[in-house]
Amino acid sequence: MKILFYDVKDFELNYLLERVSNKIEPTFLKTTLIEQTYIDEKHLDTEAISCFVNSQLNKKVLSKFKKLKYIFLRCVGYSNVDLEYCKENDIKIYNAANYGNSTVAEFTFALVLSISKKINQAQNSIKFGLIDANELMGIELCSKTIGVIGVGAIGRKVVNIAHGFNMNVLAYDIEQKGAYNFVSLDELLAKSDFISINCPLNSQTKGMINRNAFLKMKKDAILINVARGEIVDTMALYWALVNKKIYAAALDVVECEEILCQTYKKCANNDGLKLMCLKKFFFIQKLLHLPNVIITPHNAYNTKEAQIRILNTTLENIDSIFDNKYGTKNLVLI
Repeated sequence: MKILFYDVKDFELNYLLERVSNKIEPTFLKTTLIEQTYIDEKHLDTEAISCFVNSQLNKKVLSKFKKLKYIFLRCVGYSNVDLEYCKENDIKIYNAANYGNSTVAEFTFALVLSISKKINQAQNSIKFGLIDANELMGIELCSKTIGVIGVGAIGRKVVNIAHGFNMNVLAYDIEQKGAYNFVSLDELLAKSDFISINCPLNSQTKGMINRNAFLKMKKDAILINVARGEIVDTMALYWALVNKKIYAAALDVVECEEILCQTYKKCANNDGLKLMCLKKFFFIQKLLHLPNVIITPHNAYNTKEAQIRILNTTLENIDSIFDNKYGTKNLVLI
């Protein structure tokens, strides 16, 4: 079986070369698979694709591969895949579930601590010799309320860490599984000092944190997003911050992340950029210049341990096609 591996980092390449099954014909590519990506004709008959969340597997991209049967995602989320096209063409999707539950939850609190203790500003004050204790006054976590939106595998870890800081926890999730303090979304927004977004991106959550949501928050609320950028309306967030509707924000994800790739890494040309993404990017740049905002480049997942788990799960998913050893363990149902 021919497999094209996209988004391959040097660490991944070395690890995969040592462990990949001799039952497949792998091709490893550092490029991200988007509409503008050049695809050599000899690769168009591939039966499988493996990629990271940066790749955008829409109908236009997937239809180029006429023999495609499998997609092996090296990530948990699959909002970057055209599920309808895959369903119509019987393309099975496998993800790397639960590889980074602790990793992402830990990063969530790295952002919580960085923004509440003003660590970035404190470091810069040393660098530039402009130390002002009044400007560097932080916020305690003890006895504060954190609202966790999405109490799945990662959200549960966030709750556990929050309890370690003696925080009060409110939870919002459609399924409401487990013994958590579940409340309505409106109540969570109104009562939380910190709001942590840990839910998947879907039709219900896209744009969920909009201007109306910000109006329901406390004026000293801090927003944390390590899930997907499209859950938060970027322009509404900028409006809320400059108009002091909330206190601060720390984001590991932003809307239209593909434009960040194209801008900072020059990984593709700009032909396919949507006008809306250009508008979003403009406001992302404005957010970067606010002192009460932290933005990191979708890096919450990025630890050595998590990367190894991703690769091991991907290899297991590929092997399961041949020996059915793992059945449908990581099969995405569509």
